[in-house]
Amino acid sequence: VQLQASGGGLVQAGGSLRLSCAASGRTFSSAVMGWFRQAPGKERKFVAGIVWSGGGTYHADSVKGRFTMSRDNAKNTGYLQMNSLKPEDTSVYYCAAGSHITASANAWRYWGQGTLVTVSS
Repeated sequence: VQLQASGGGLVQAGGSLRLSCAASGRTFSSAVMGWFRQAPGKERKFVAGIVWSGGGTYHADSVKGRFTMSRDNAKNTGYLQMNSLKPEDTSVYYCAAGSHITASANAWRYWGQGTLVTVSS
């Protein structure tokens, strides 16, 4: 399974971006997809996850009410809609796939290449 993340960019505080994570290589069979982010010099942190079959979602407290994860089964693509962005959201965002949703990055099996989100004040 290969994951391709896209959609990052530069946005002003209060603005919005939508990240995409396209899965390819074979029929996407992982149970869950998630998003992590990593700021320079910081550890990679869980942002959101989705159960691929049922669509149930989980979001980190720091993004609840602002970010929403969704997926399109037909396109094998997951999305992260980010609204009301803050400068502290600036990070490289990575999508991942695995067998269960966990905040532990080490437990996720597949990773995309990362896409940079920069929020200016």
